[in-house]
Parts: sequence; structure tokens; C-alpha cells
Amino acid sequence: MKVGFVNIFGKPNAGKSTLLNALLGQKMAIVSAKVQTTRHRIKAFLTEEDKYQIIFSDTPGIIEPKYKLHERMMQSVKSALEDADIAILLADVKDSLEENNELFTALKLHVPTIVVLNKVDAAKPGRIKEAGEYYAKQPYCGKVIGISALQQTNIQGLLNEILAMLPEGEPFYPADEITDLSTKFFTAEMIREKIYELFGDELPYHSAVIINEFKESPAIVKIQADIIVQRETQKVIMIGEGGKMIKKLGTMAREDMEKFLEQKVFLQLFIKVKPKWRDNEMQLKEYGYY
Repeated sequence: MKVGFVNIFGKPNAGKSTLLNALLGQKMAIVSAKVQTTRHRIKAFLTEEDKYQIIFSDTPGIIEPKYKLHERMMQSVKSALEDADIAILLADVKDSLEENNELFTALKLHVPTIVVLNKVDAAKPGRIKEAGEYYAKQPYCGKVIGISALQQTNIQGLLNEILAMLPEGEPFYPADEITDLSTKFFTAEMIREKIYELFGDELPYHSAVIINEFKESPAIVKIQADIIVQRETQKVIMIGEGGKMIKKLGTMAREDMEKFLEQKVFLQLFIKVKPKWRDNEMQLKEYGYY
């Protein structure tokens, strides 16, 4: 049986979360057109009984930390570097080859790697050829493959390459498990995803979500969550005129939760102001950024 950890690395907005979702065939990680959407390492398991178990990890986009929150995010990347059996180096095919090369070289990987050129559906053949030839020459590159994570183009081809490189072993998780993260984590992420969808460039990066109550009954799941922002002005924007925006946010998040949980959900949202929470060790720990 083929078993191992396959961890995805790349710049912000390269499409790591979209790729994870495509590989698993279901939504495991929230996605947004904005950079730095992923803040945690998200592990998801793809198991074919008696054949393989692949433990995929989506990691935050690699950045230069400006806050303690960013430092926590980069610690997630570091932990993924340490346990990888295979590294997927994901590059937007249209991005700077030199910048990506500098980033991939700095990872100092000592495991088999696949350079995955993403978004090939939106690139000219000449650019795809140029990028493929460039990465193929680099010392860290074991294989180059082109895909479109969004269109799910050549995902099976990538999976075949992974399986060819994967070591043999015993499975780490039961065949019916798909992640080691809690349901509460995913519901908080659904709220955070809607913040990215509904609000401007600044507010999503200044906000966090914490689930305070998660009560299940046969009829309904009751969820109460706090949305943390840094300033009173951000709270006003998130509430909106007459509560319009917070109602819209709650409705969109609840609809996603009901699909995910396959059950009716009663969702309560409160907004709290915590100045400079992104640089506060105690608050970061409280909000799940260990």
C-alpha cells in the first residue's frame, strides 16, 4: 500500500487551496481571490482501501512575516516541510519564474518534488513551455506537470505522478476519515470565507472567527460565533446599515454550513473589537493560532 504525506507549498494565491479541493474531490479548504486566505495547515486524507492513503497538506502562502499572526502561519509551513514525503511546489504559470525559483530554492527540500504549473488553461502554450523548461533545470525539481486546479484539468495525471513517487507503508488514519480537523474548525472557516467574499481588501486580514457554542440536536445545530476585528470602524462596516451586511454574512455562512453538516443550522454572530489582536500572543492562542 502506498502511504505518505504530500504537502503543497507556494506563493499566496498560487491556487493551493483550490488544488487541495480538486485532489480530494470535495471542498476542504476555503478559497478566495484575495491572497493569504489560508492561515492554518489543513490536512486532508485521500484513501483507496488496500491501495493508497495520501495525506495532503494545504499550507499558508509563503510570506515575510509582519505580525505574530504571520509568524504562526509560517510555523505551519515549517512543520509541513519537516514531515513531507513529497513536496508539491505550486506555481502560477504566469508568475515571475525568478521569484518562484528563489522561494522554492529557499525551502531547501530533501524529498522528491513535483513542480506543478497551475492555471495553464489561461496561459499561452509558449509560456507553459518556457516555464516548464525553466523549472526542469532547477536542482529541486523532480518532475514538472501542468494543471488547472480550478478547471480540474490533469488532476488525475498529477495524482498518478504522486502515486509513482509515494513510499509503501501502513495507513495512518482509518479509511473513512478525511481530515484530523474538527467540525468547529470548518464552520469557523466558512464564516471567514464569507468575510473575504463580502468585504474590501483590508477588513478580512484584520478579522478572526472563534466558535463559542456548537450544540447538536436531532432537529438543529446551534452555532454561536464571535467575529474579531481590530477597530470600531471595521465593526460598523461589518454590521452595515441597519444590520444589512452582518445578516447577509450570516445567511451565506449558514447555507454553507447546512450543506456541510446536512442539517438545519441556527447561527448567531457577534462582532467584537480587539485592537492589535494579530500581535497579541494570548489572543492568537485563544483564536486557535498556536
